[in-house]
Amino acid sequence: MVVAEKQTKDMLTASKIGRYAINPYVGCPHACQYCYASFMKRFTNHPEAWGKFIDVKRCDKRINLRKIAGKNVFMSTATDCYNPYEAKYGITRSILEQLVASDCHLQISTKNKLILRDLDLLKRMKHLSIAMSVNTLDENFRRDMDKGSTIRERLDTLHTFHDEGIYTILFMSPIFVGITDWQAIIETSRDFISEYWFEDLNLRGSYKPVIMRYVAEHYPHLYPTYERIYSKGDRTELIANDRAICAYCDANGVNYSAYFHHEEVIKTEVNKILGKNNIFK
Repeated sequence: MVVAEKQTKDMLTASKIGRYAINPYVGCPHACQYCYASFMKRFTNHPEAWGKFIDVKRCDKRINLRKIAGKNVFMSTATDCYNPYEAKYGITRSILEQLVASDCHLQISTKNKLILRDLDLLKRMKHLSIAMSVNTLDENFRRDMDKGSTIRERLDTLHTFHDEGIYTILFMSPIFVGITDWQAIIETSRDFISEYWFEDLNLRGSYKPVIMRYVAEHYPHLYPTYERIYSKGDRTELIANDRAICAYCDANGVNYSAYFHHEEVIKTEVNKILGKNNIFK
C-alpha cells in the first residue's frame, strides 16, 4: 500500500449525492472489485491499481458550520472514511469533533466496524444516519469482492447503533442478480434496520471485465443473464428483480428507498437523499 499525506484547502465539497460531501481520504484499501469510485484514480497521478494507494487529507481550514446548517452532508462518496488507515490517522474523528456542534443532517456510509470507535461522538450528533453496505450473507463471496469488515461484523455494528437510538440504513449495494439473496438479508436484519437502500450492480469502466470474468468462473449458469444485461443492454431481468424487491418490501411493511440505478441517484434532488425517497415506483 502506497500511503501519502496531502494538504487540501477544504474538506467540504459540493456533491451530486446529498448537498455536500466529505471525503477524508483519496483511494480506498477496501479495494471493492465493483467500486464505481475507482474512476477517481485517473485524477490522482497514482500508477498503482485502485486499492493499492491512499492519500491522507490534511486541512488547516475548519468546516464552515453555517454553510451546512440544515443541509445533508454525506461521508463518504468516493472513499470509505473508516478504512483501516483511519485507525492510525484519525482524520474522520477530527472531522466529527467539528460536526458535533453542527445541525447538519450527517449521513455516514462505511463497510468497516471501526466506526464503533467514534460512538461517543456520534451519539451527540443532532441528525445522524449510519449506512452499512451489505449485499450478501455469503462470507466467501464478500471476501472475493472487498476487504471491509465481515458481514457479521457489519450487521452487529448496525445492531449496536440501532440500540443506541441512531437511524440505521442497510445499503444493499451492489445487488448481483441471482447472487444477492436480498430477501434473506432483509429477514436477517429488519429488527434493527430503520431503512433499506437498494442499488443494482453498475458495470462500467475497467472493472466490468473483472466482474464478468468472476461471474463466468464462479456462477457460469448466470453468465448468460449478465451478458444480456451488461453487454447487450437488455435490462428485463434486472427490472424484474427490482420490482420483486419493491413488491416484497411493500407487502411486508419494510421501509426502503429504491436507488436501483446510479444515474437515478444523481438526478434526485440533492437535499432529499436522507430518509425515505423511493424513486423507482
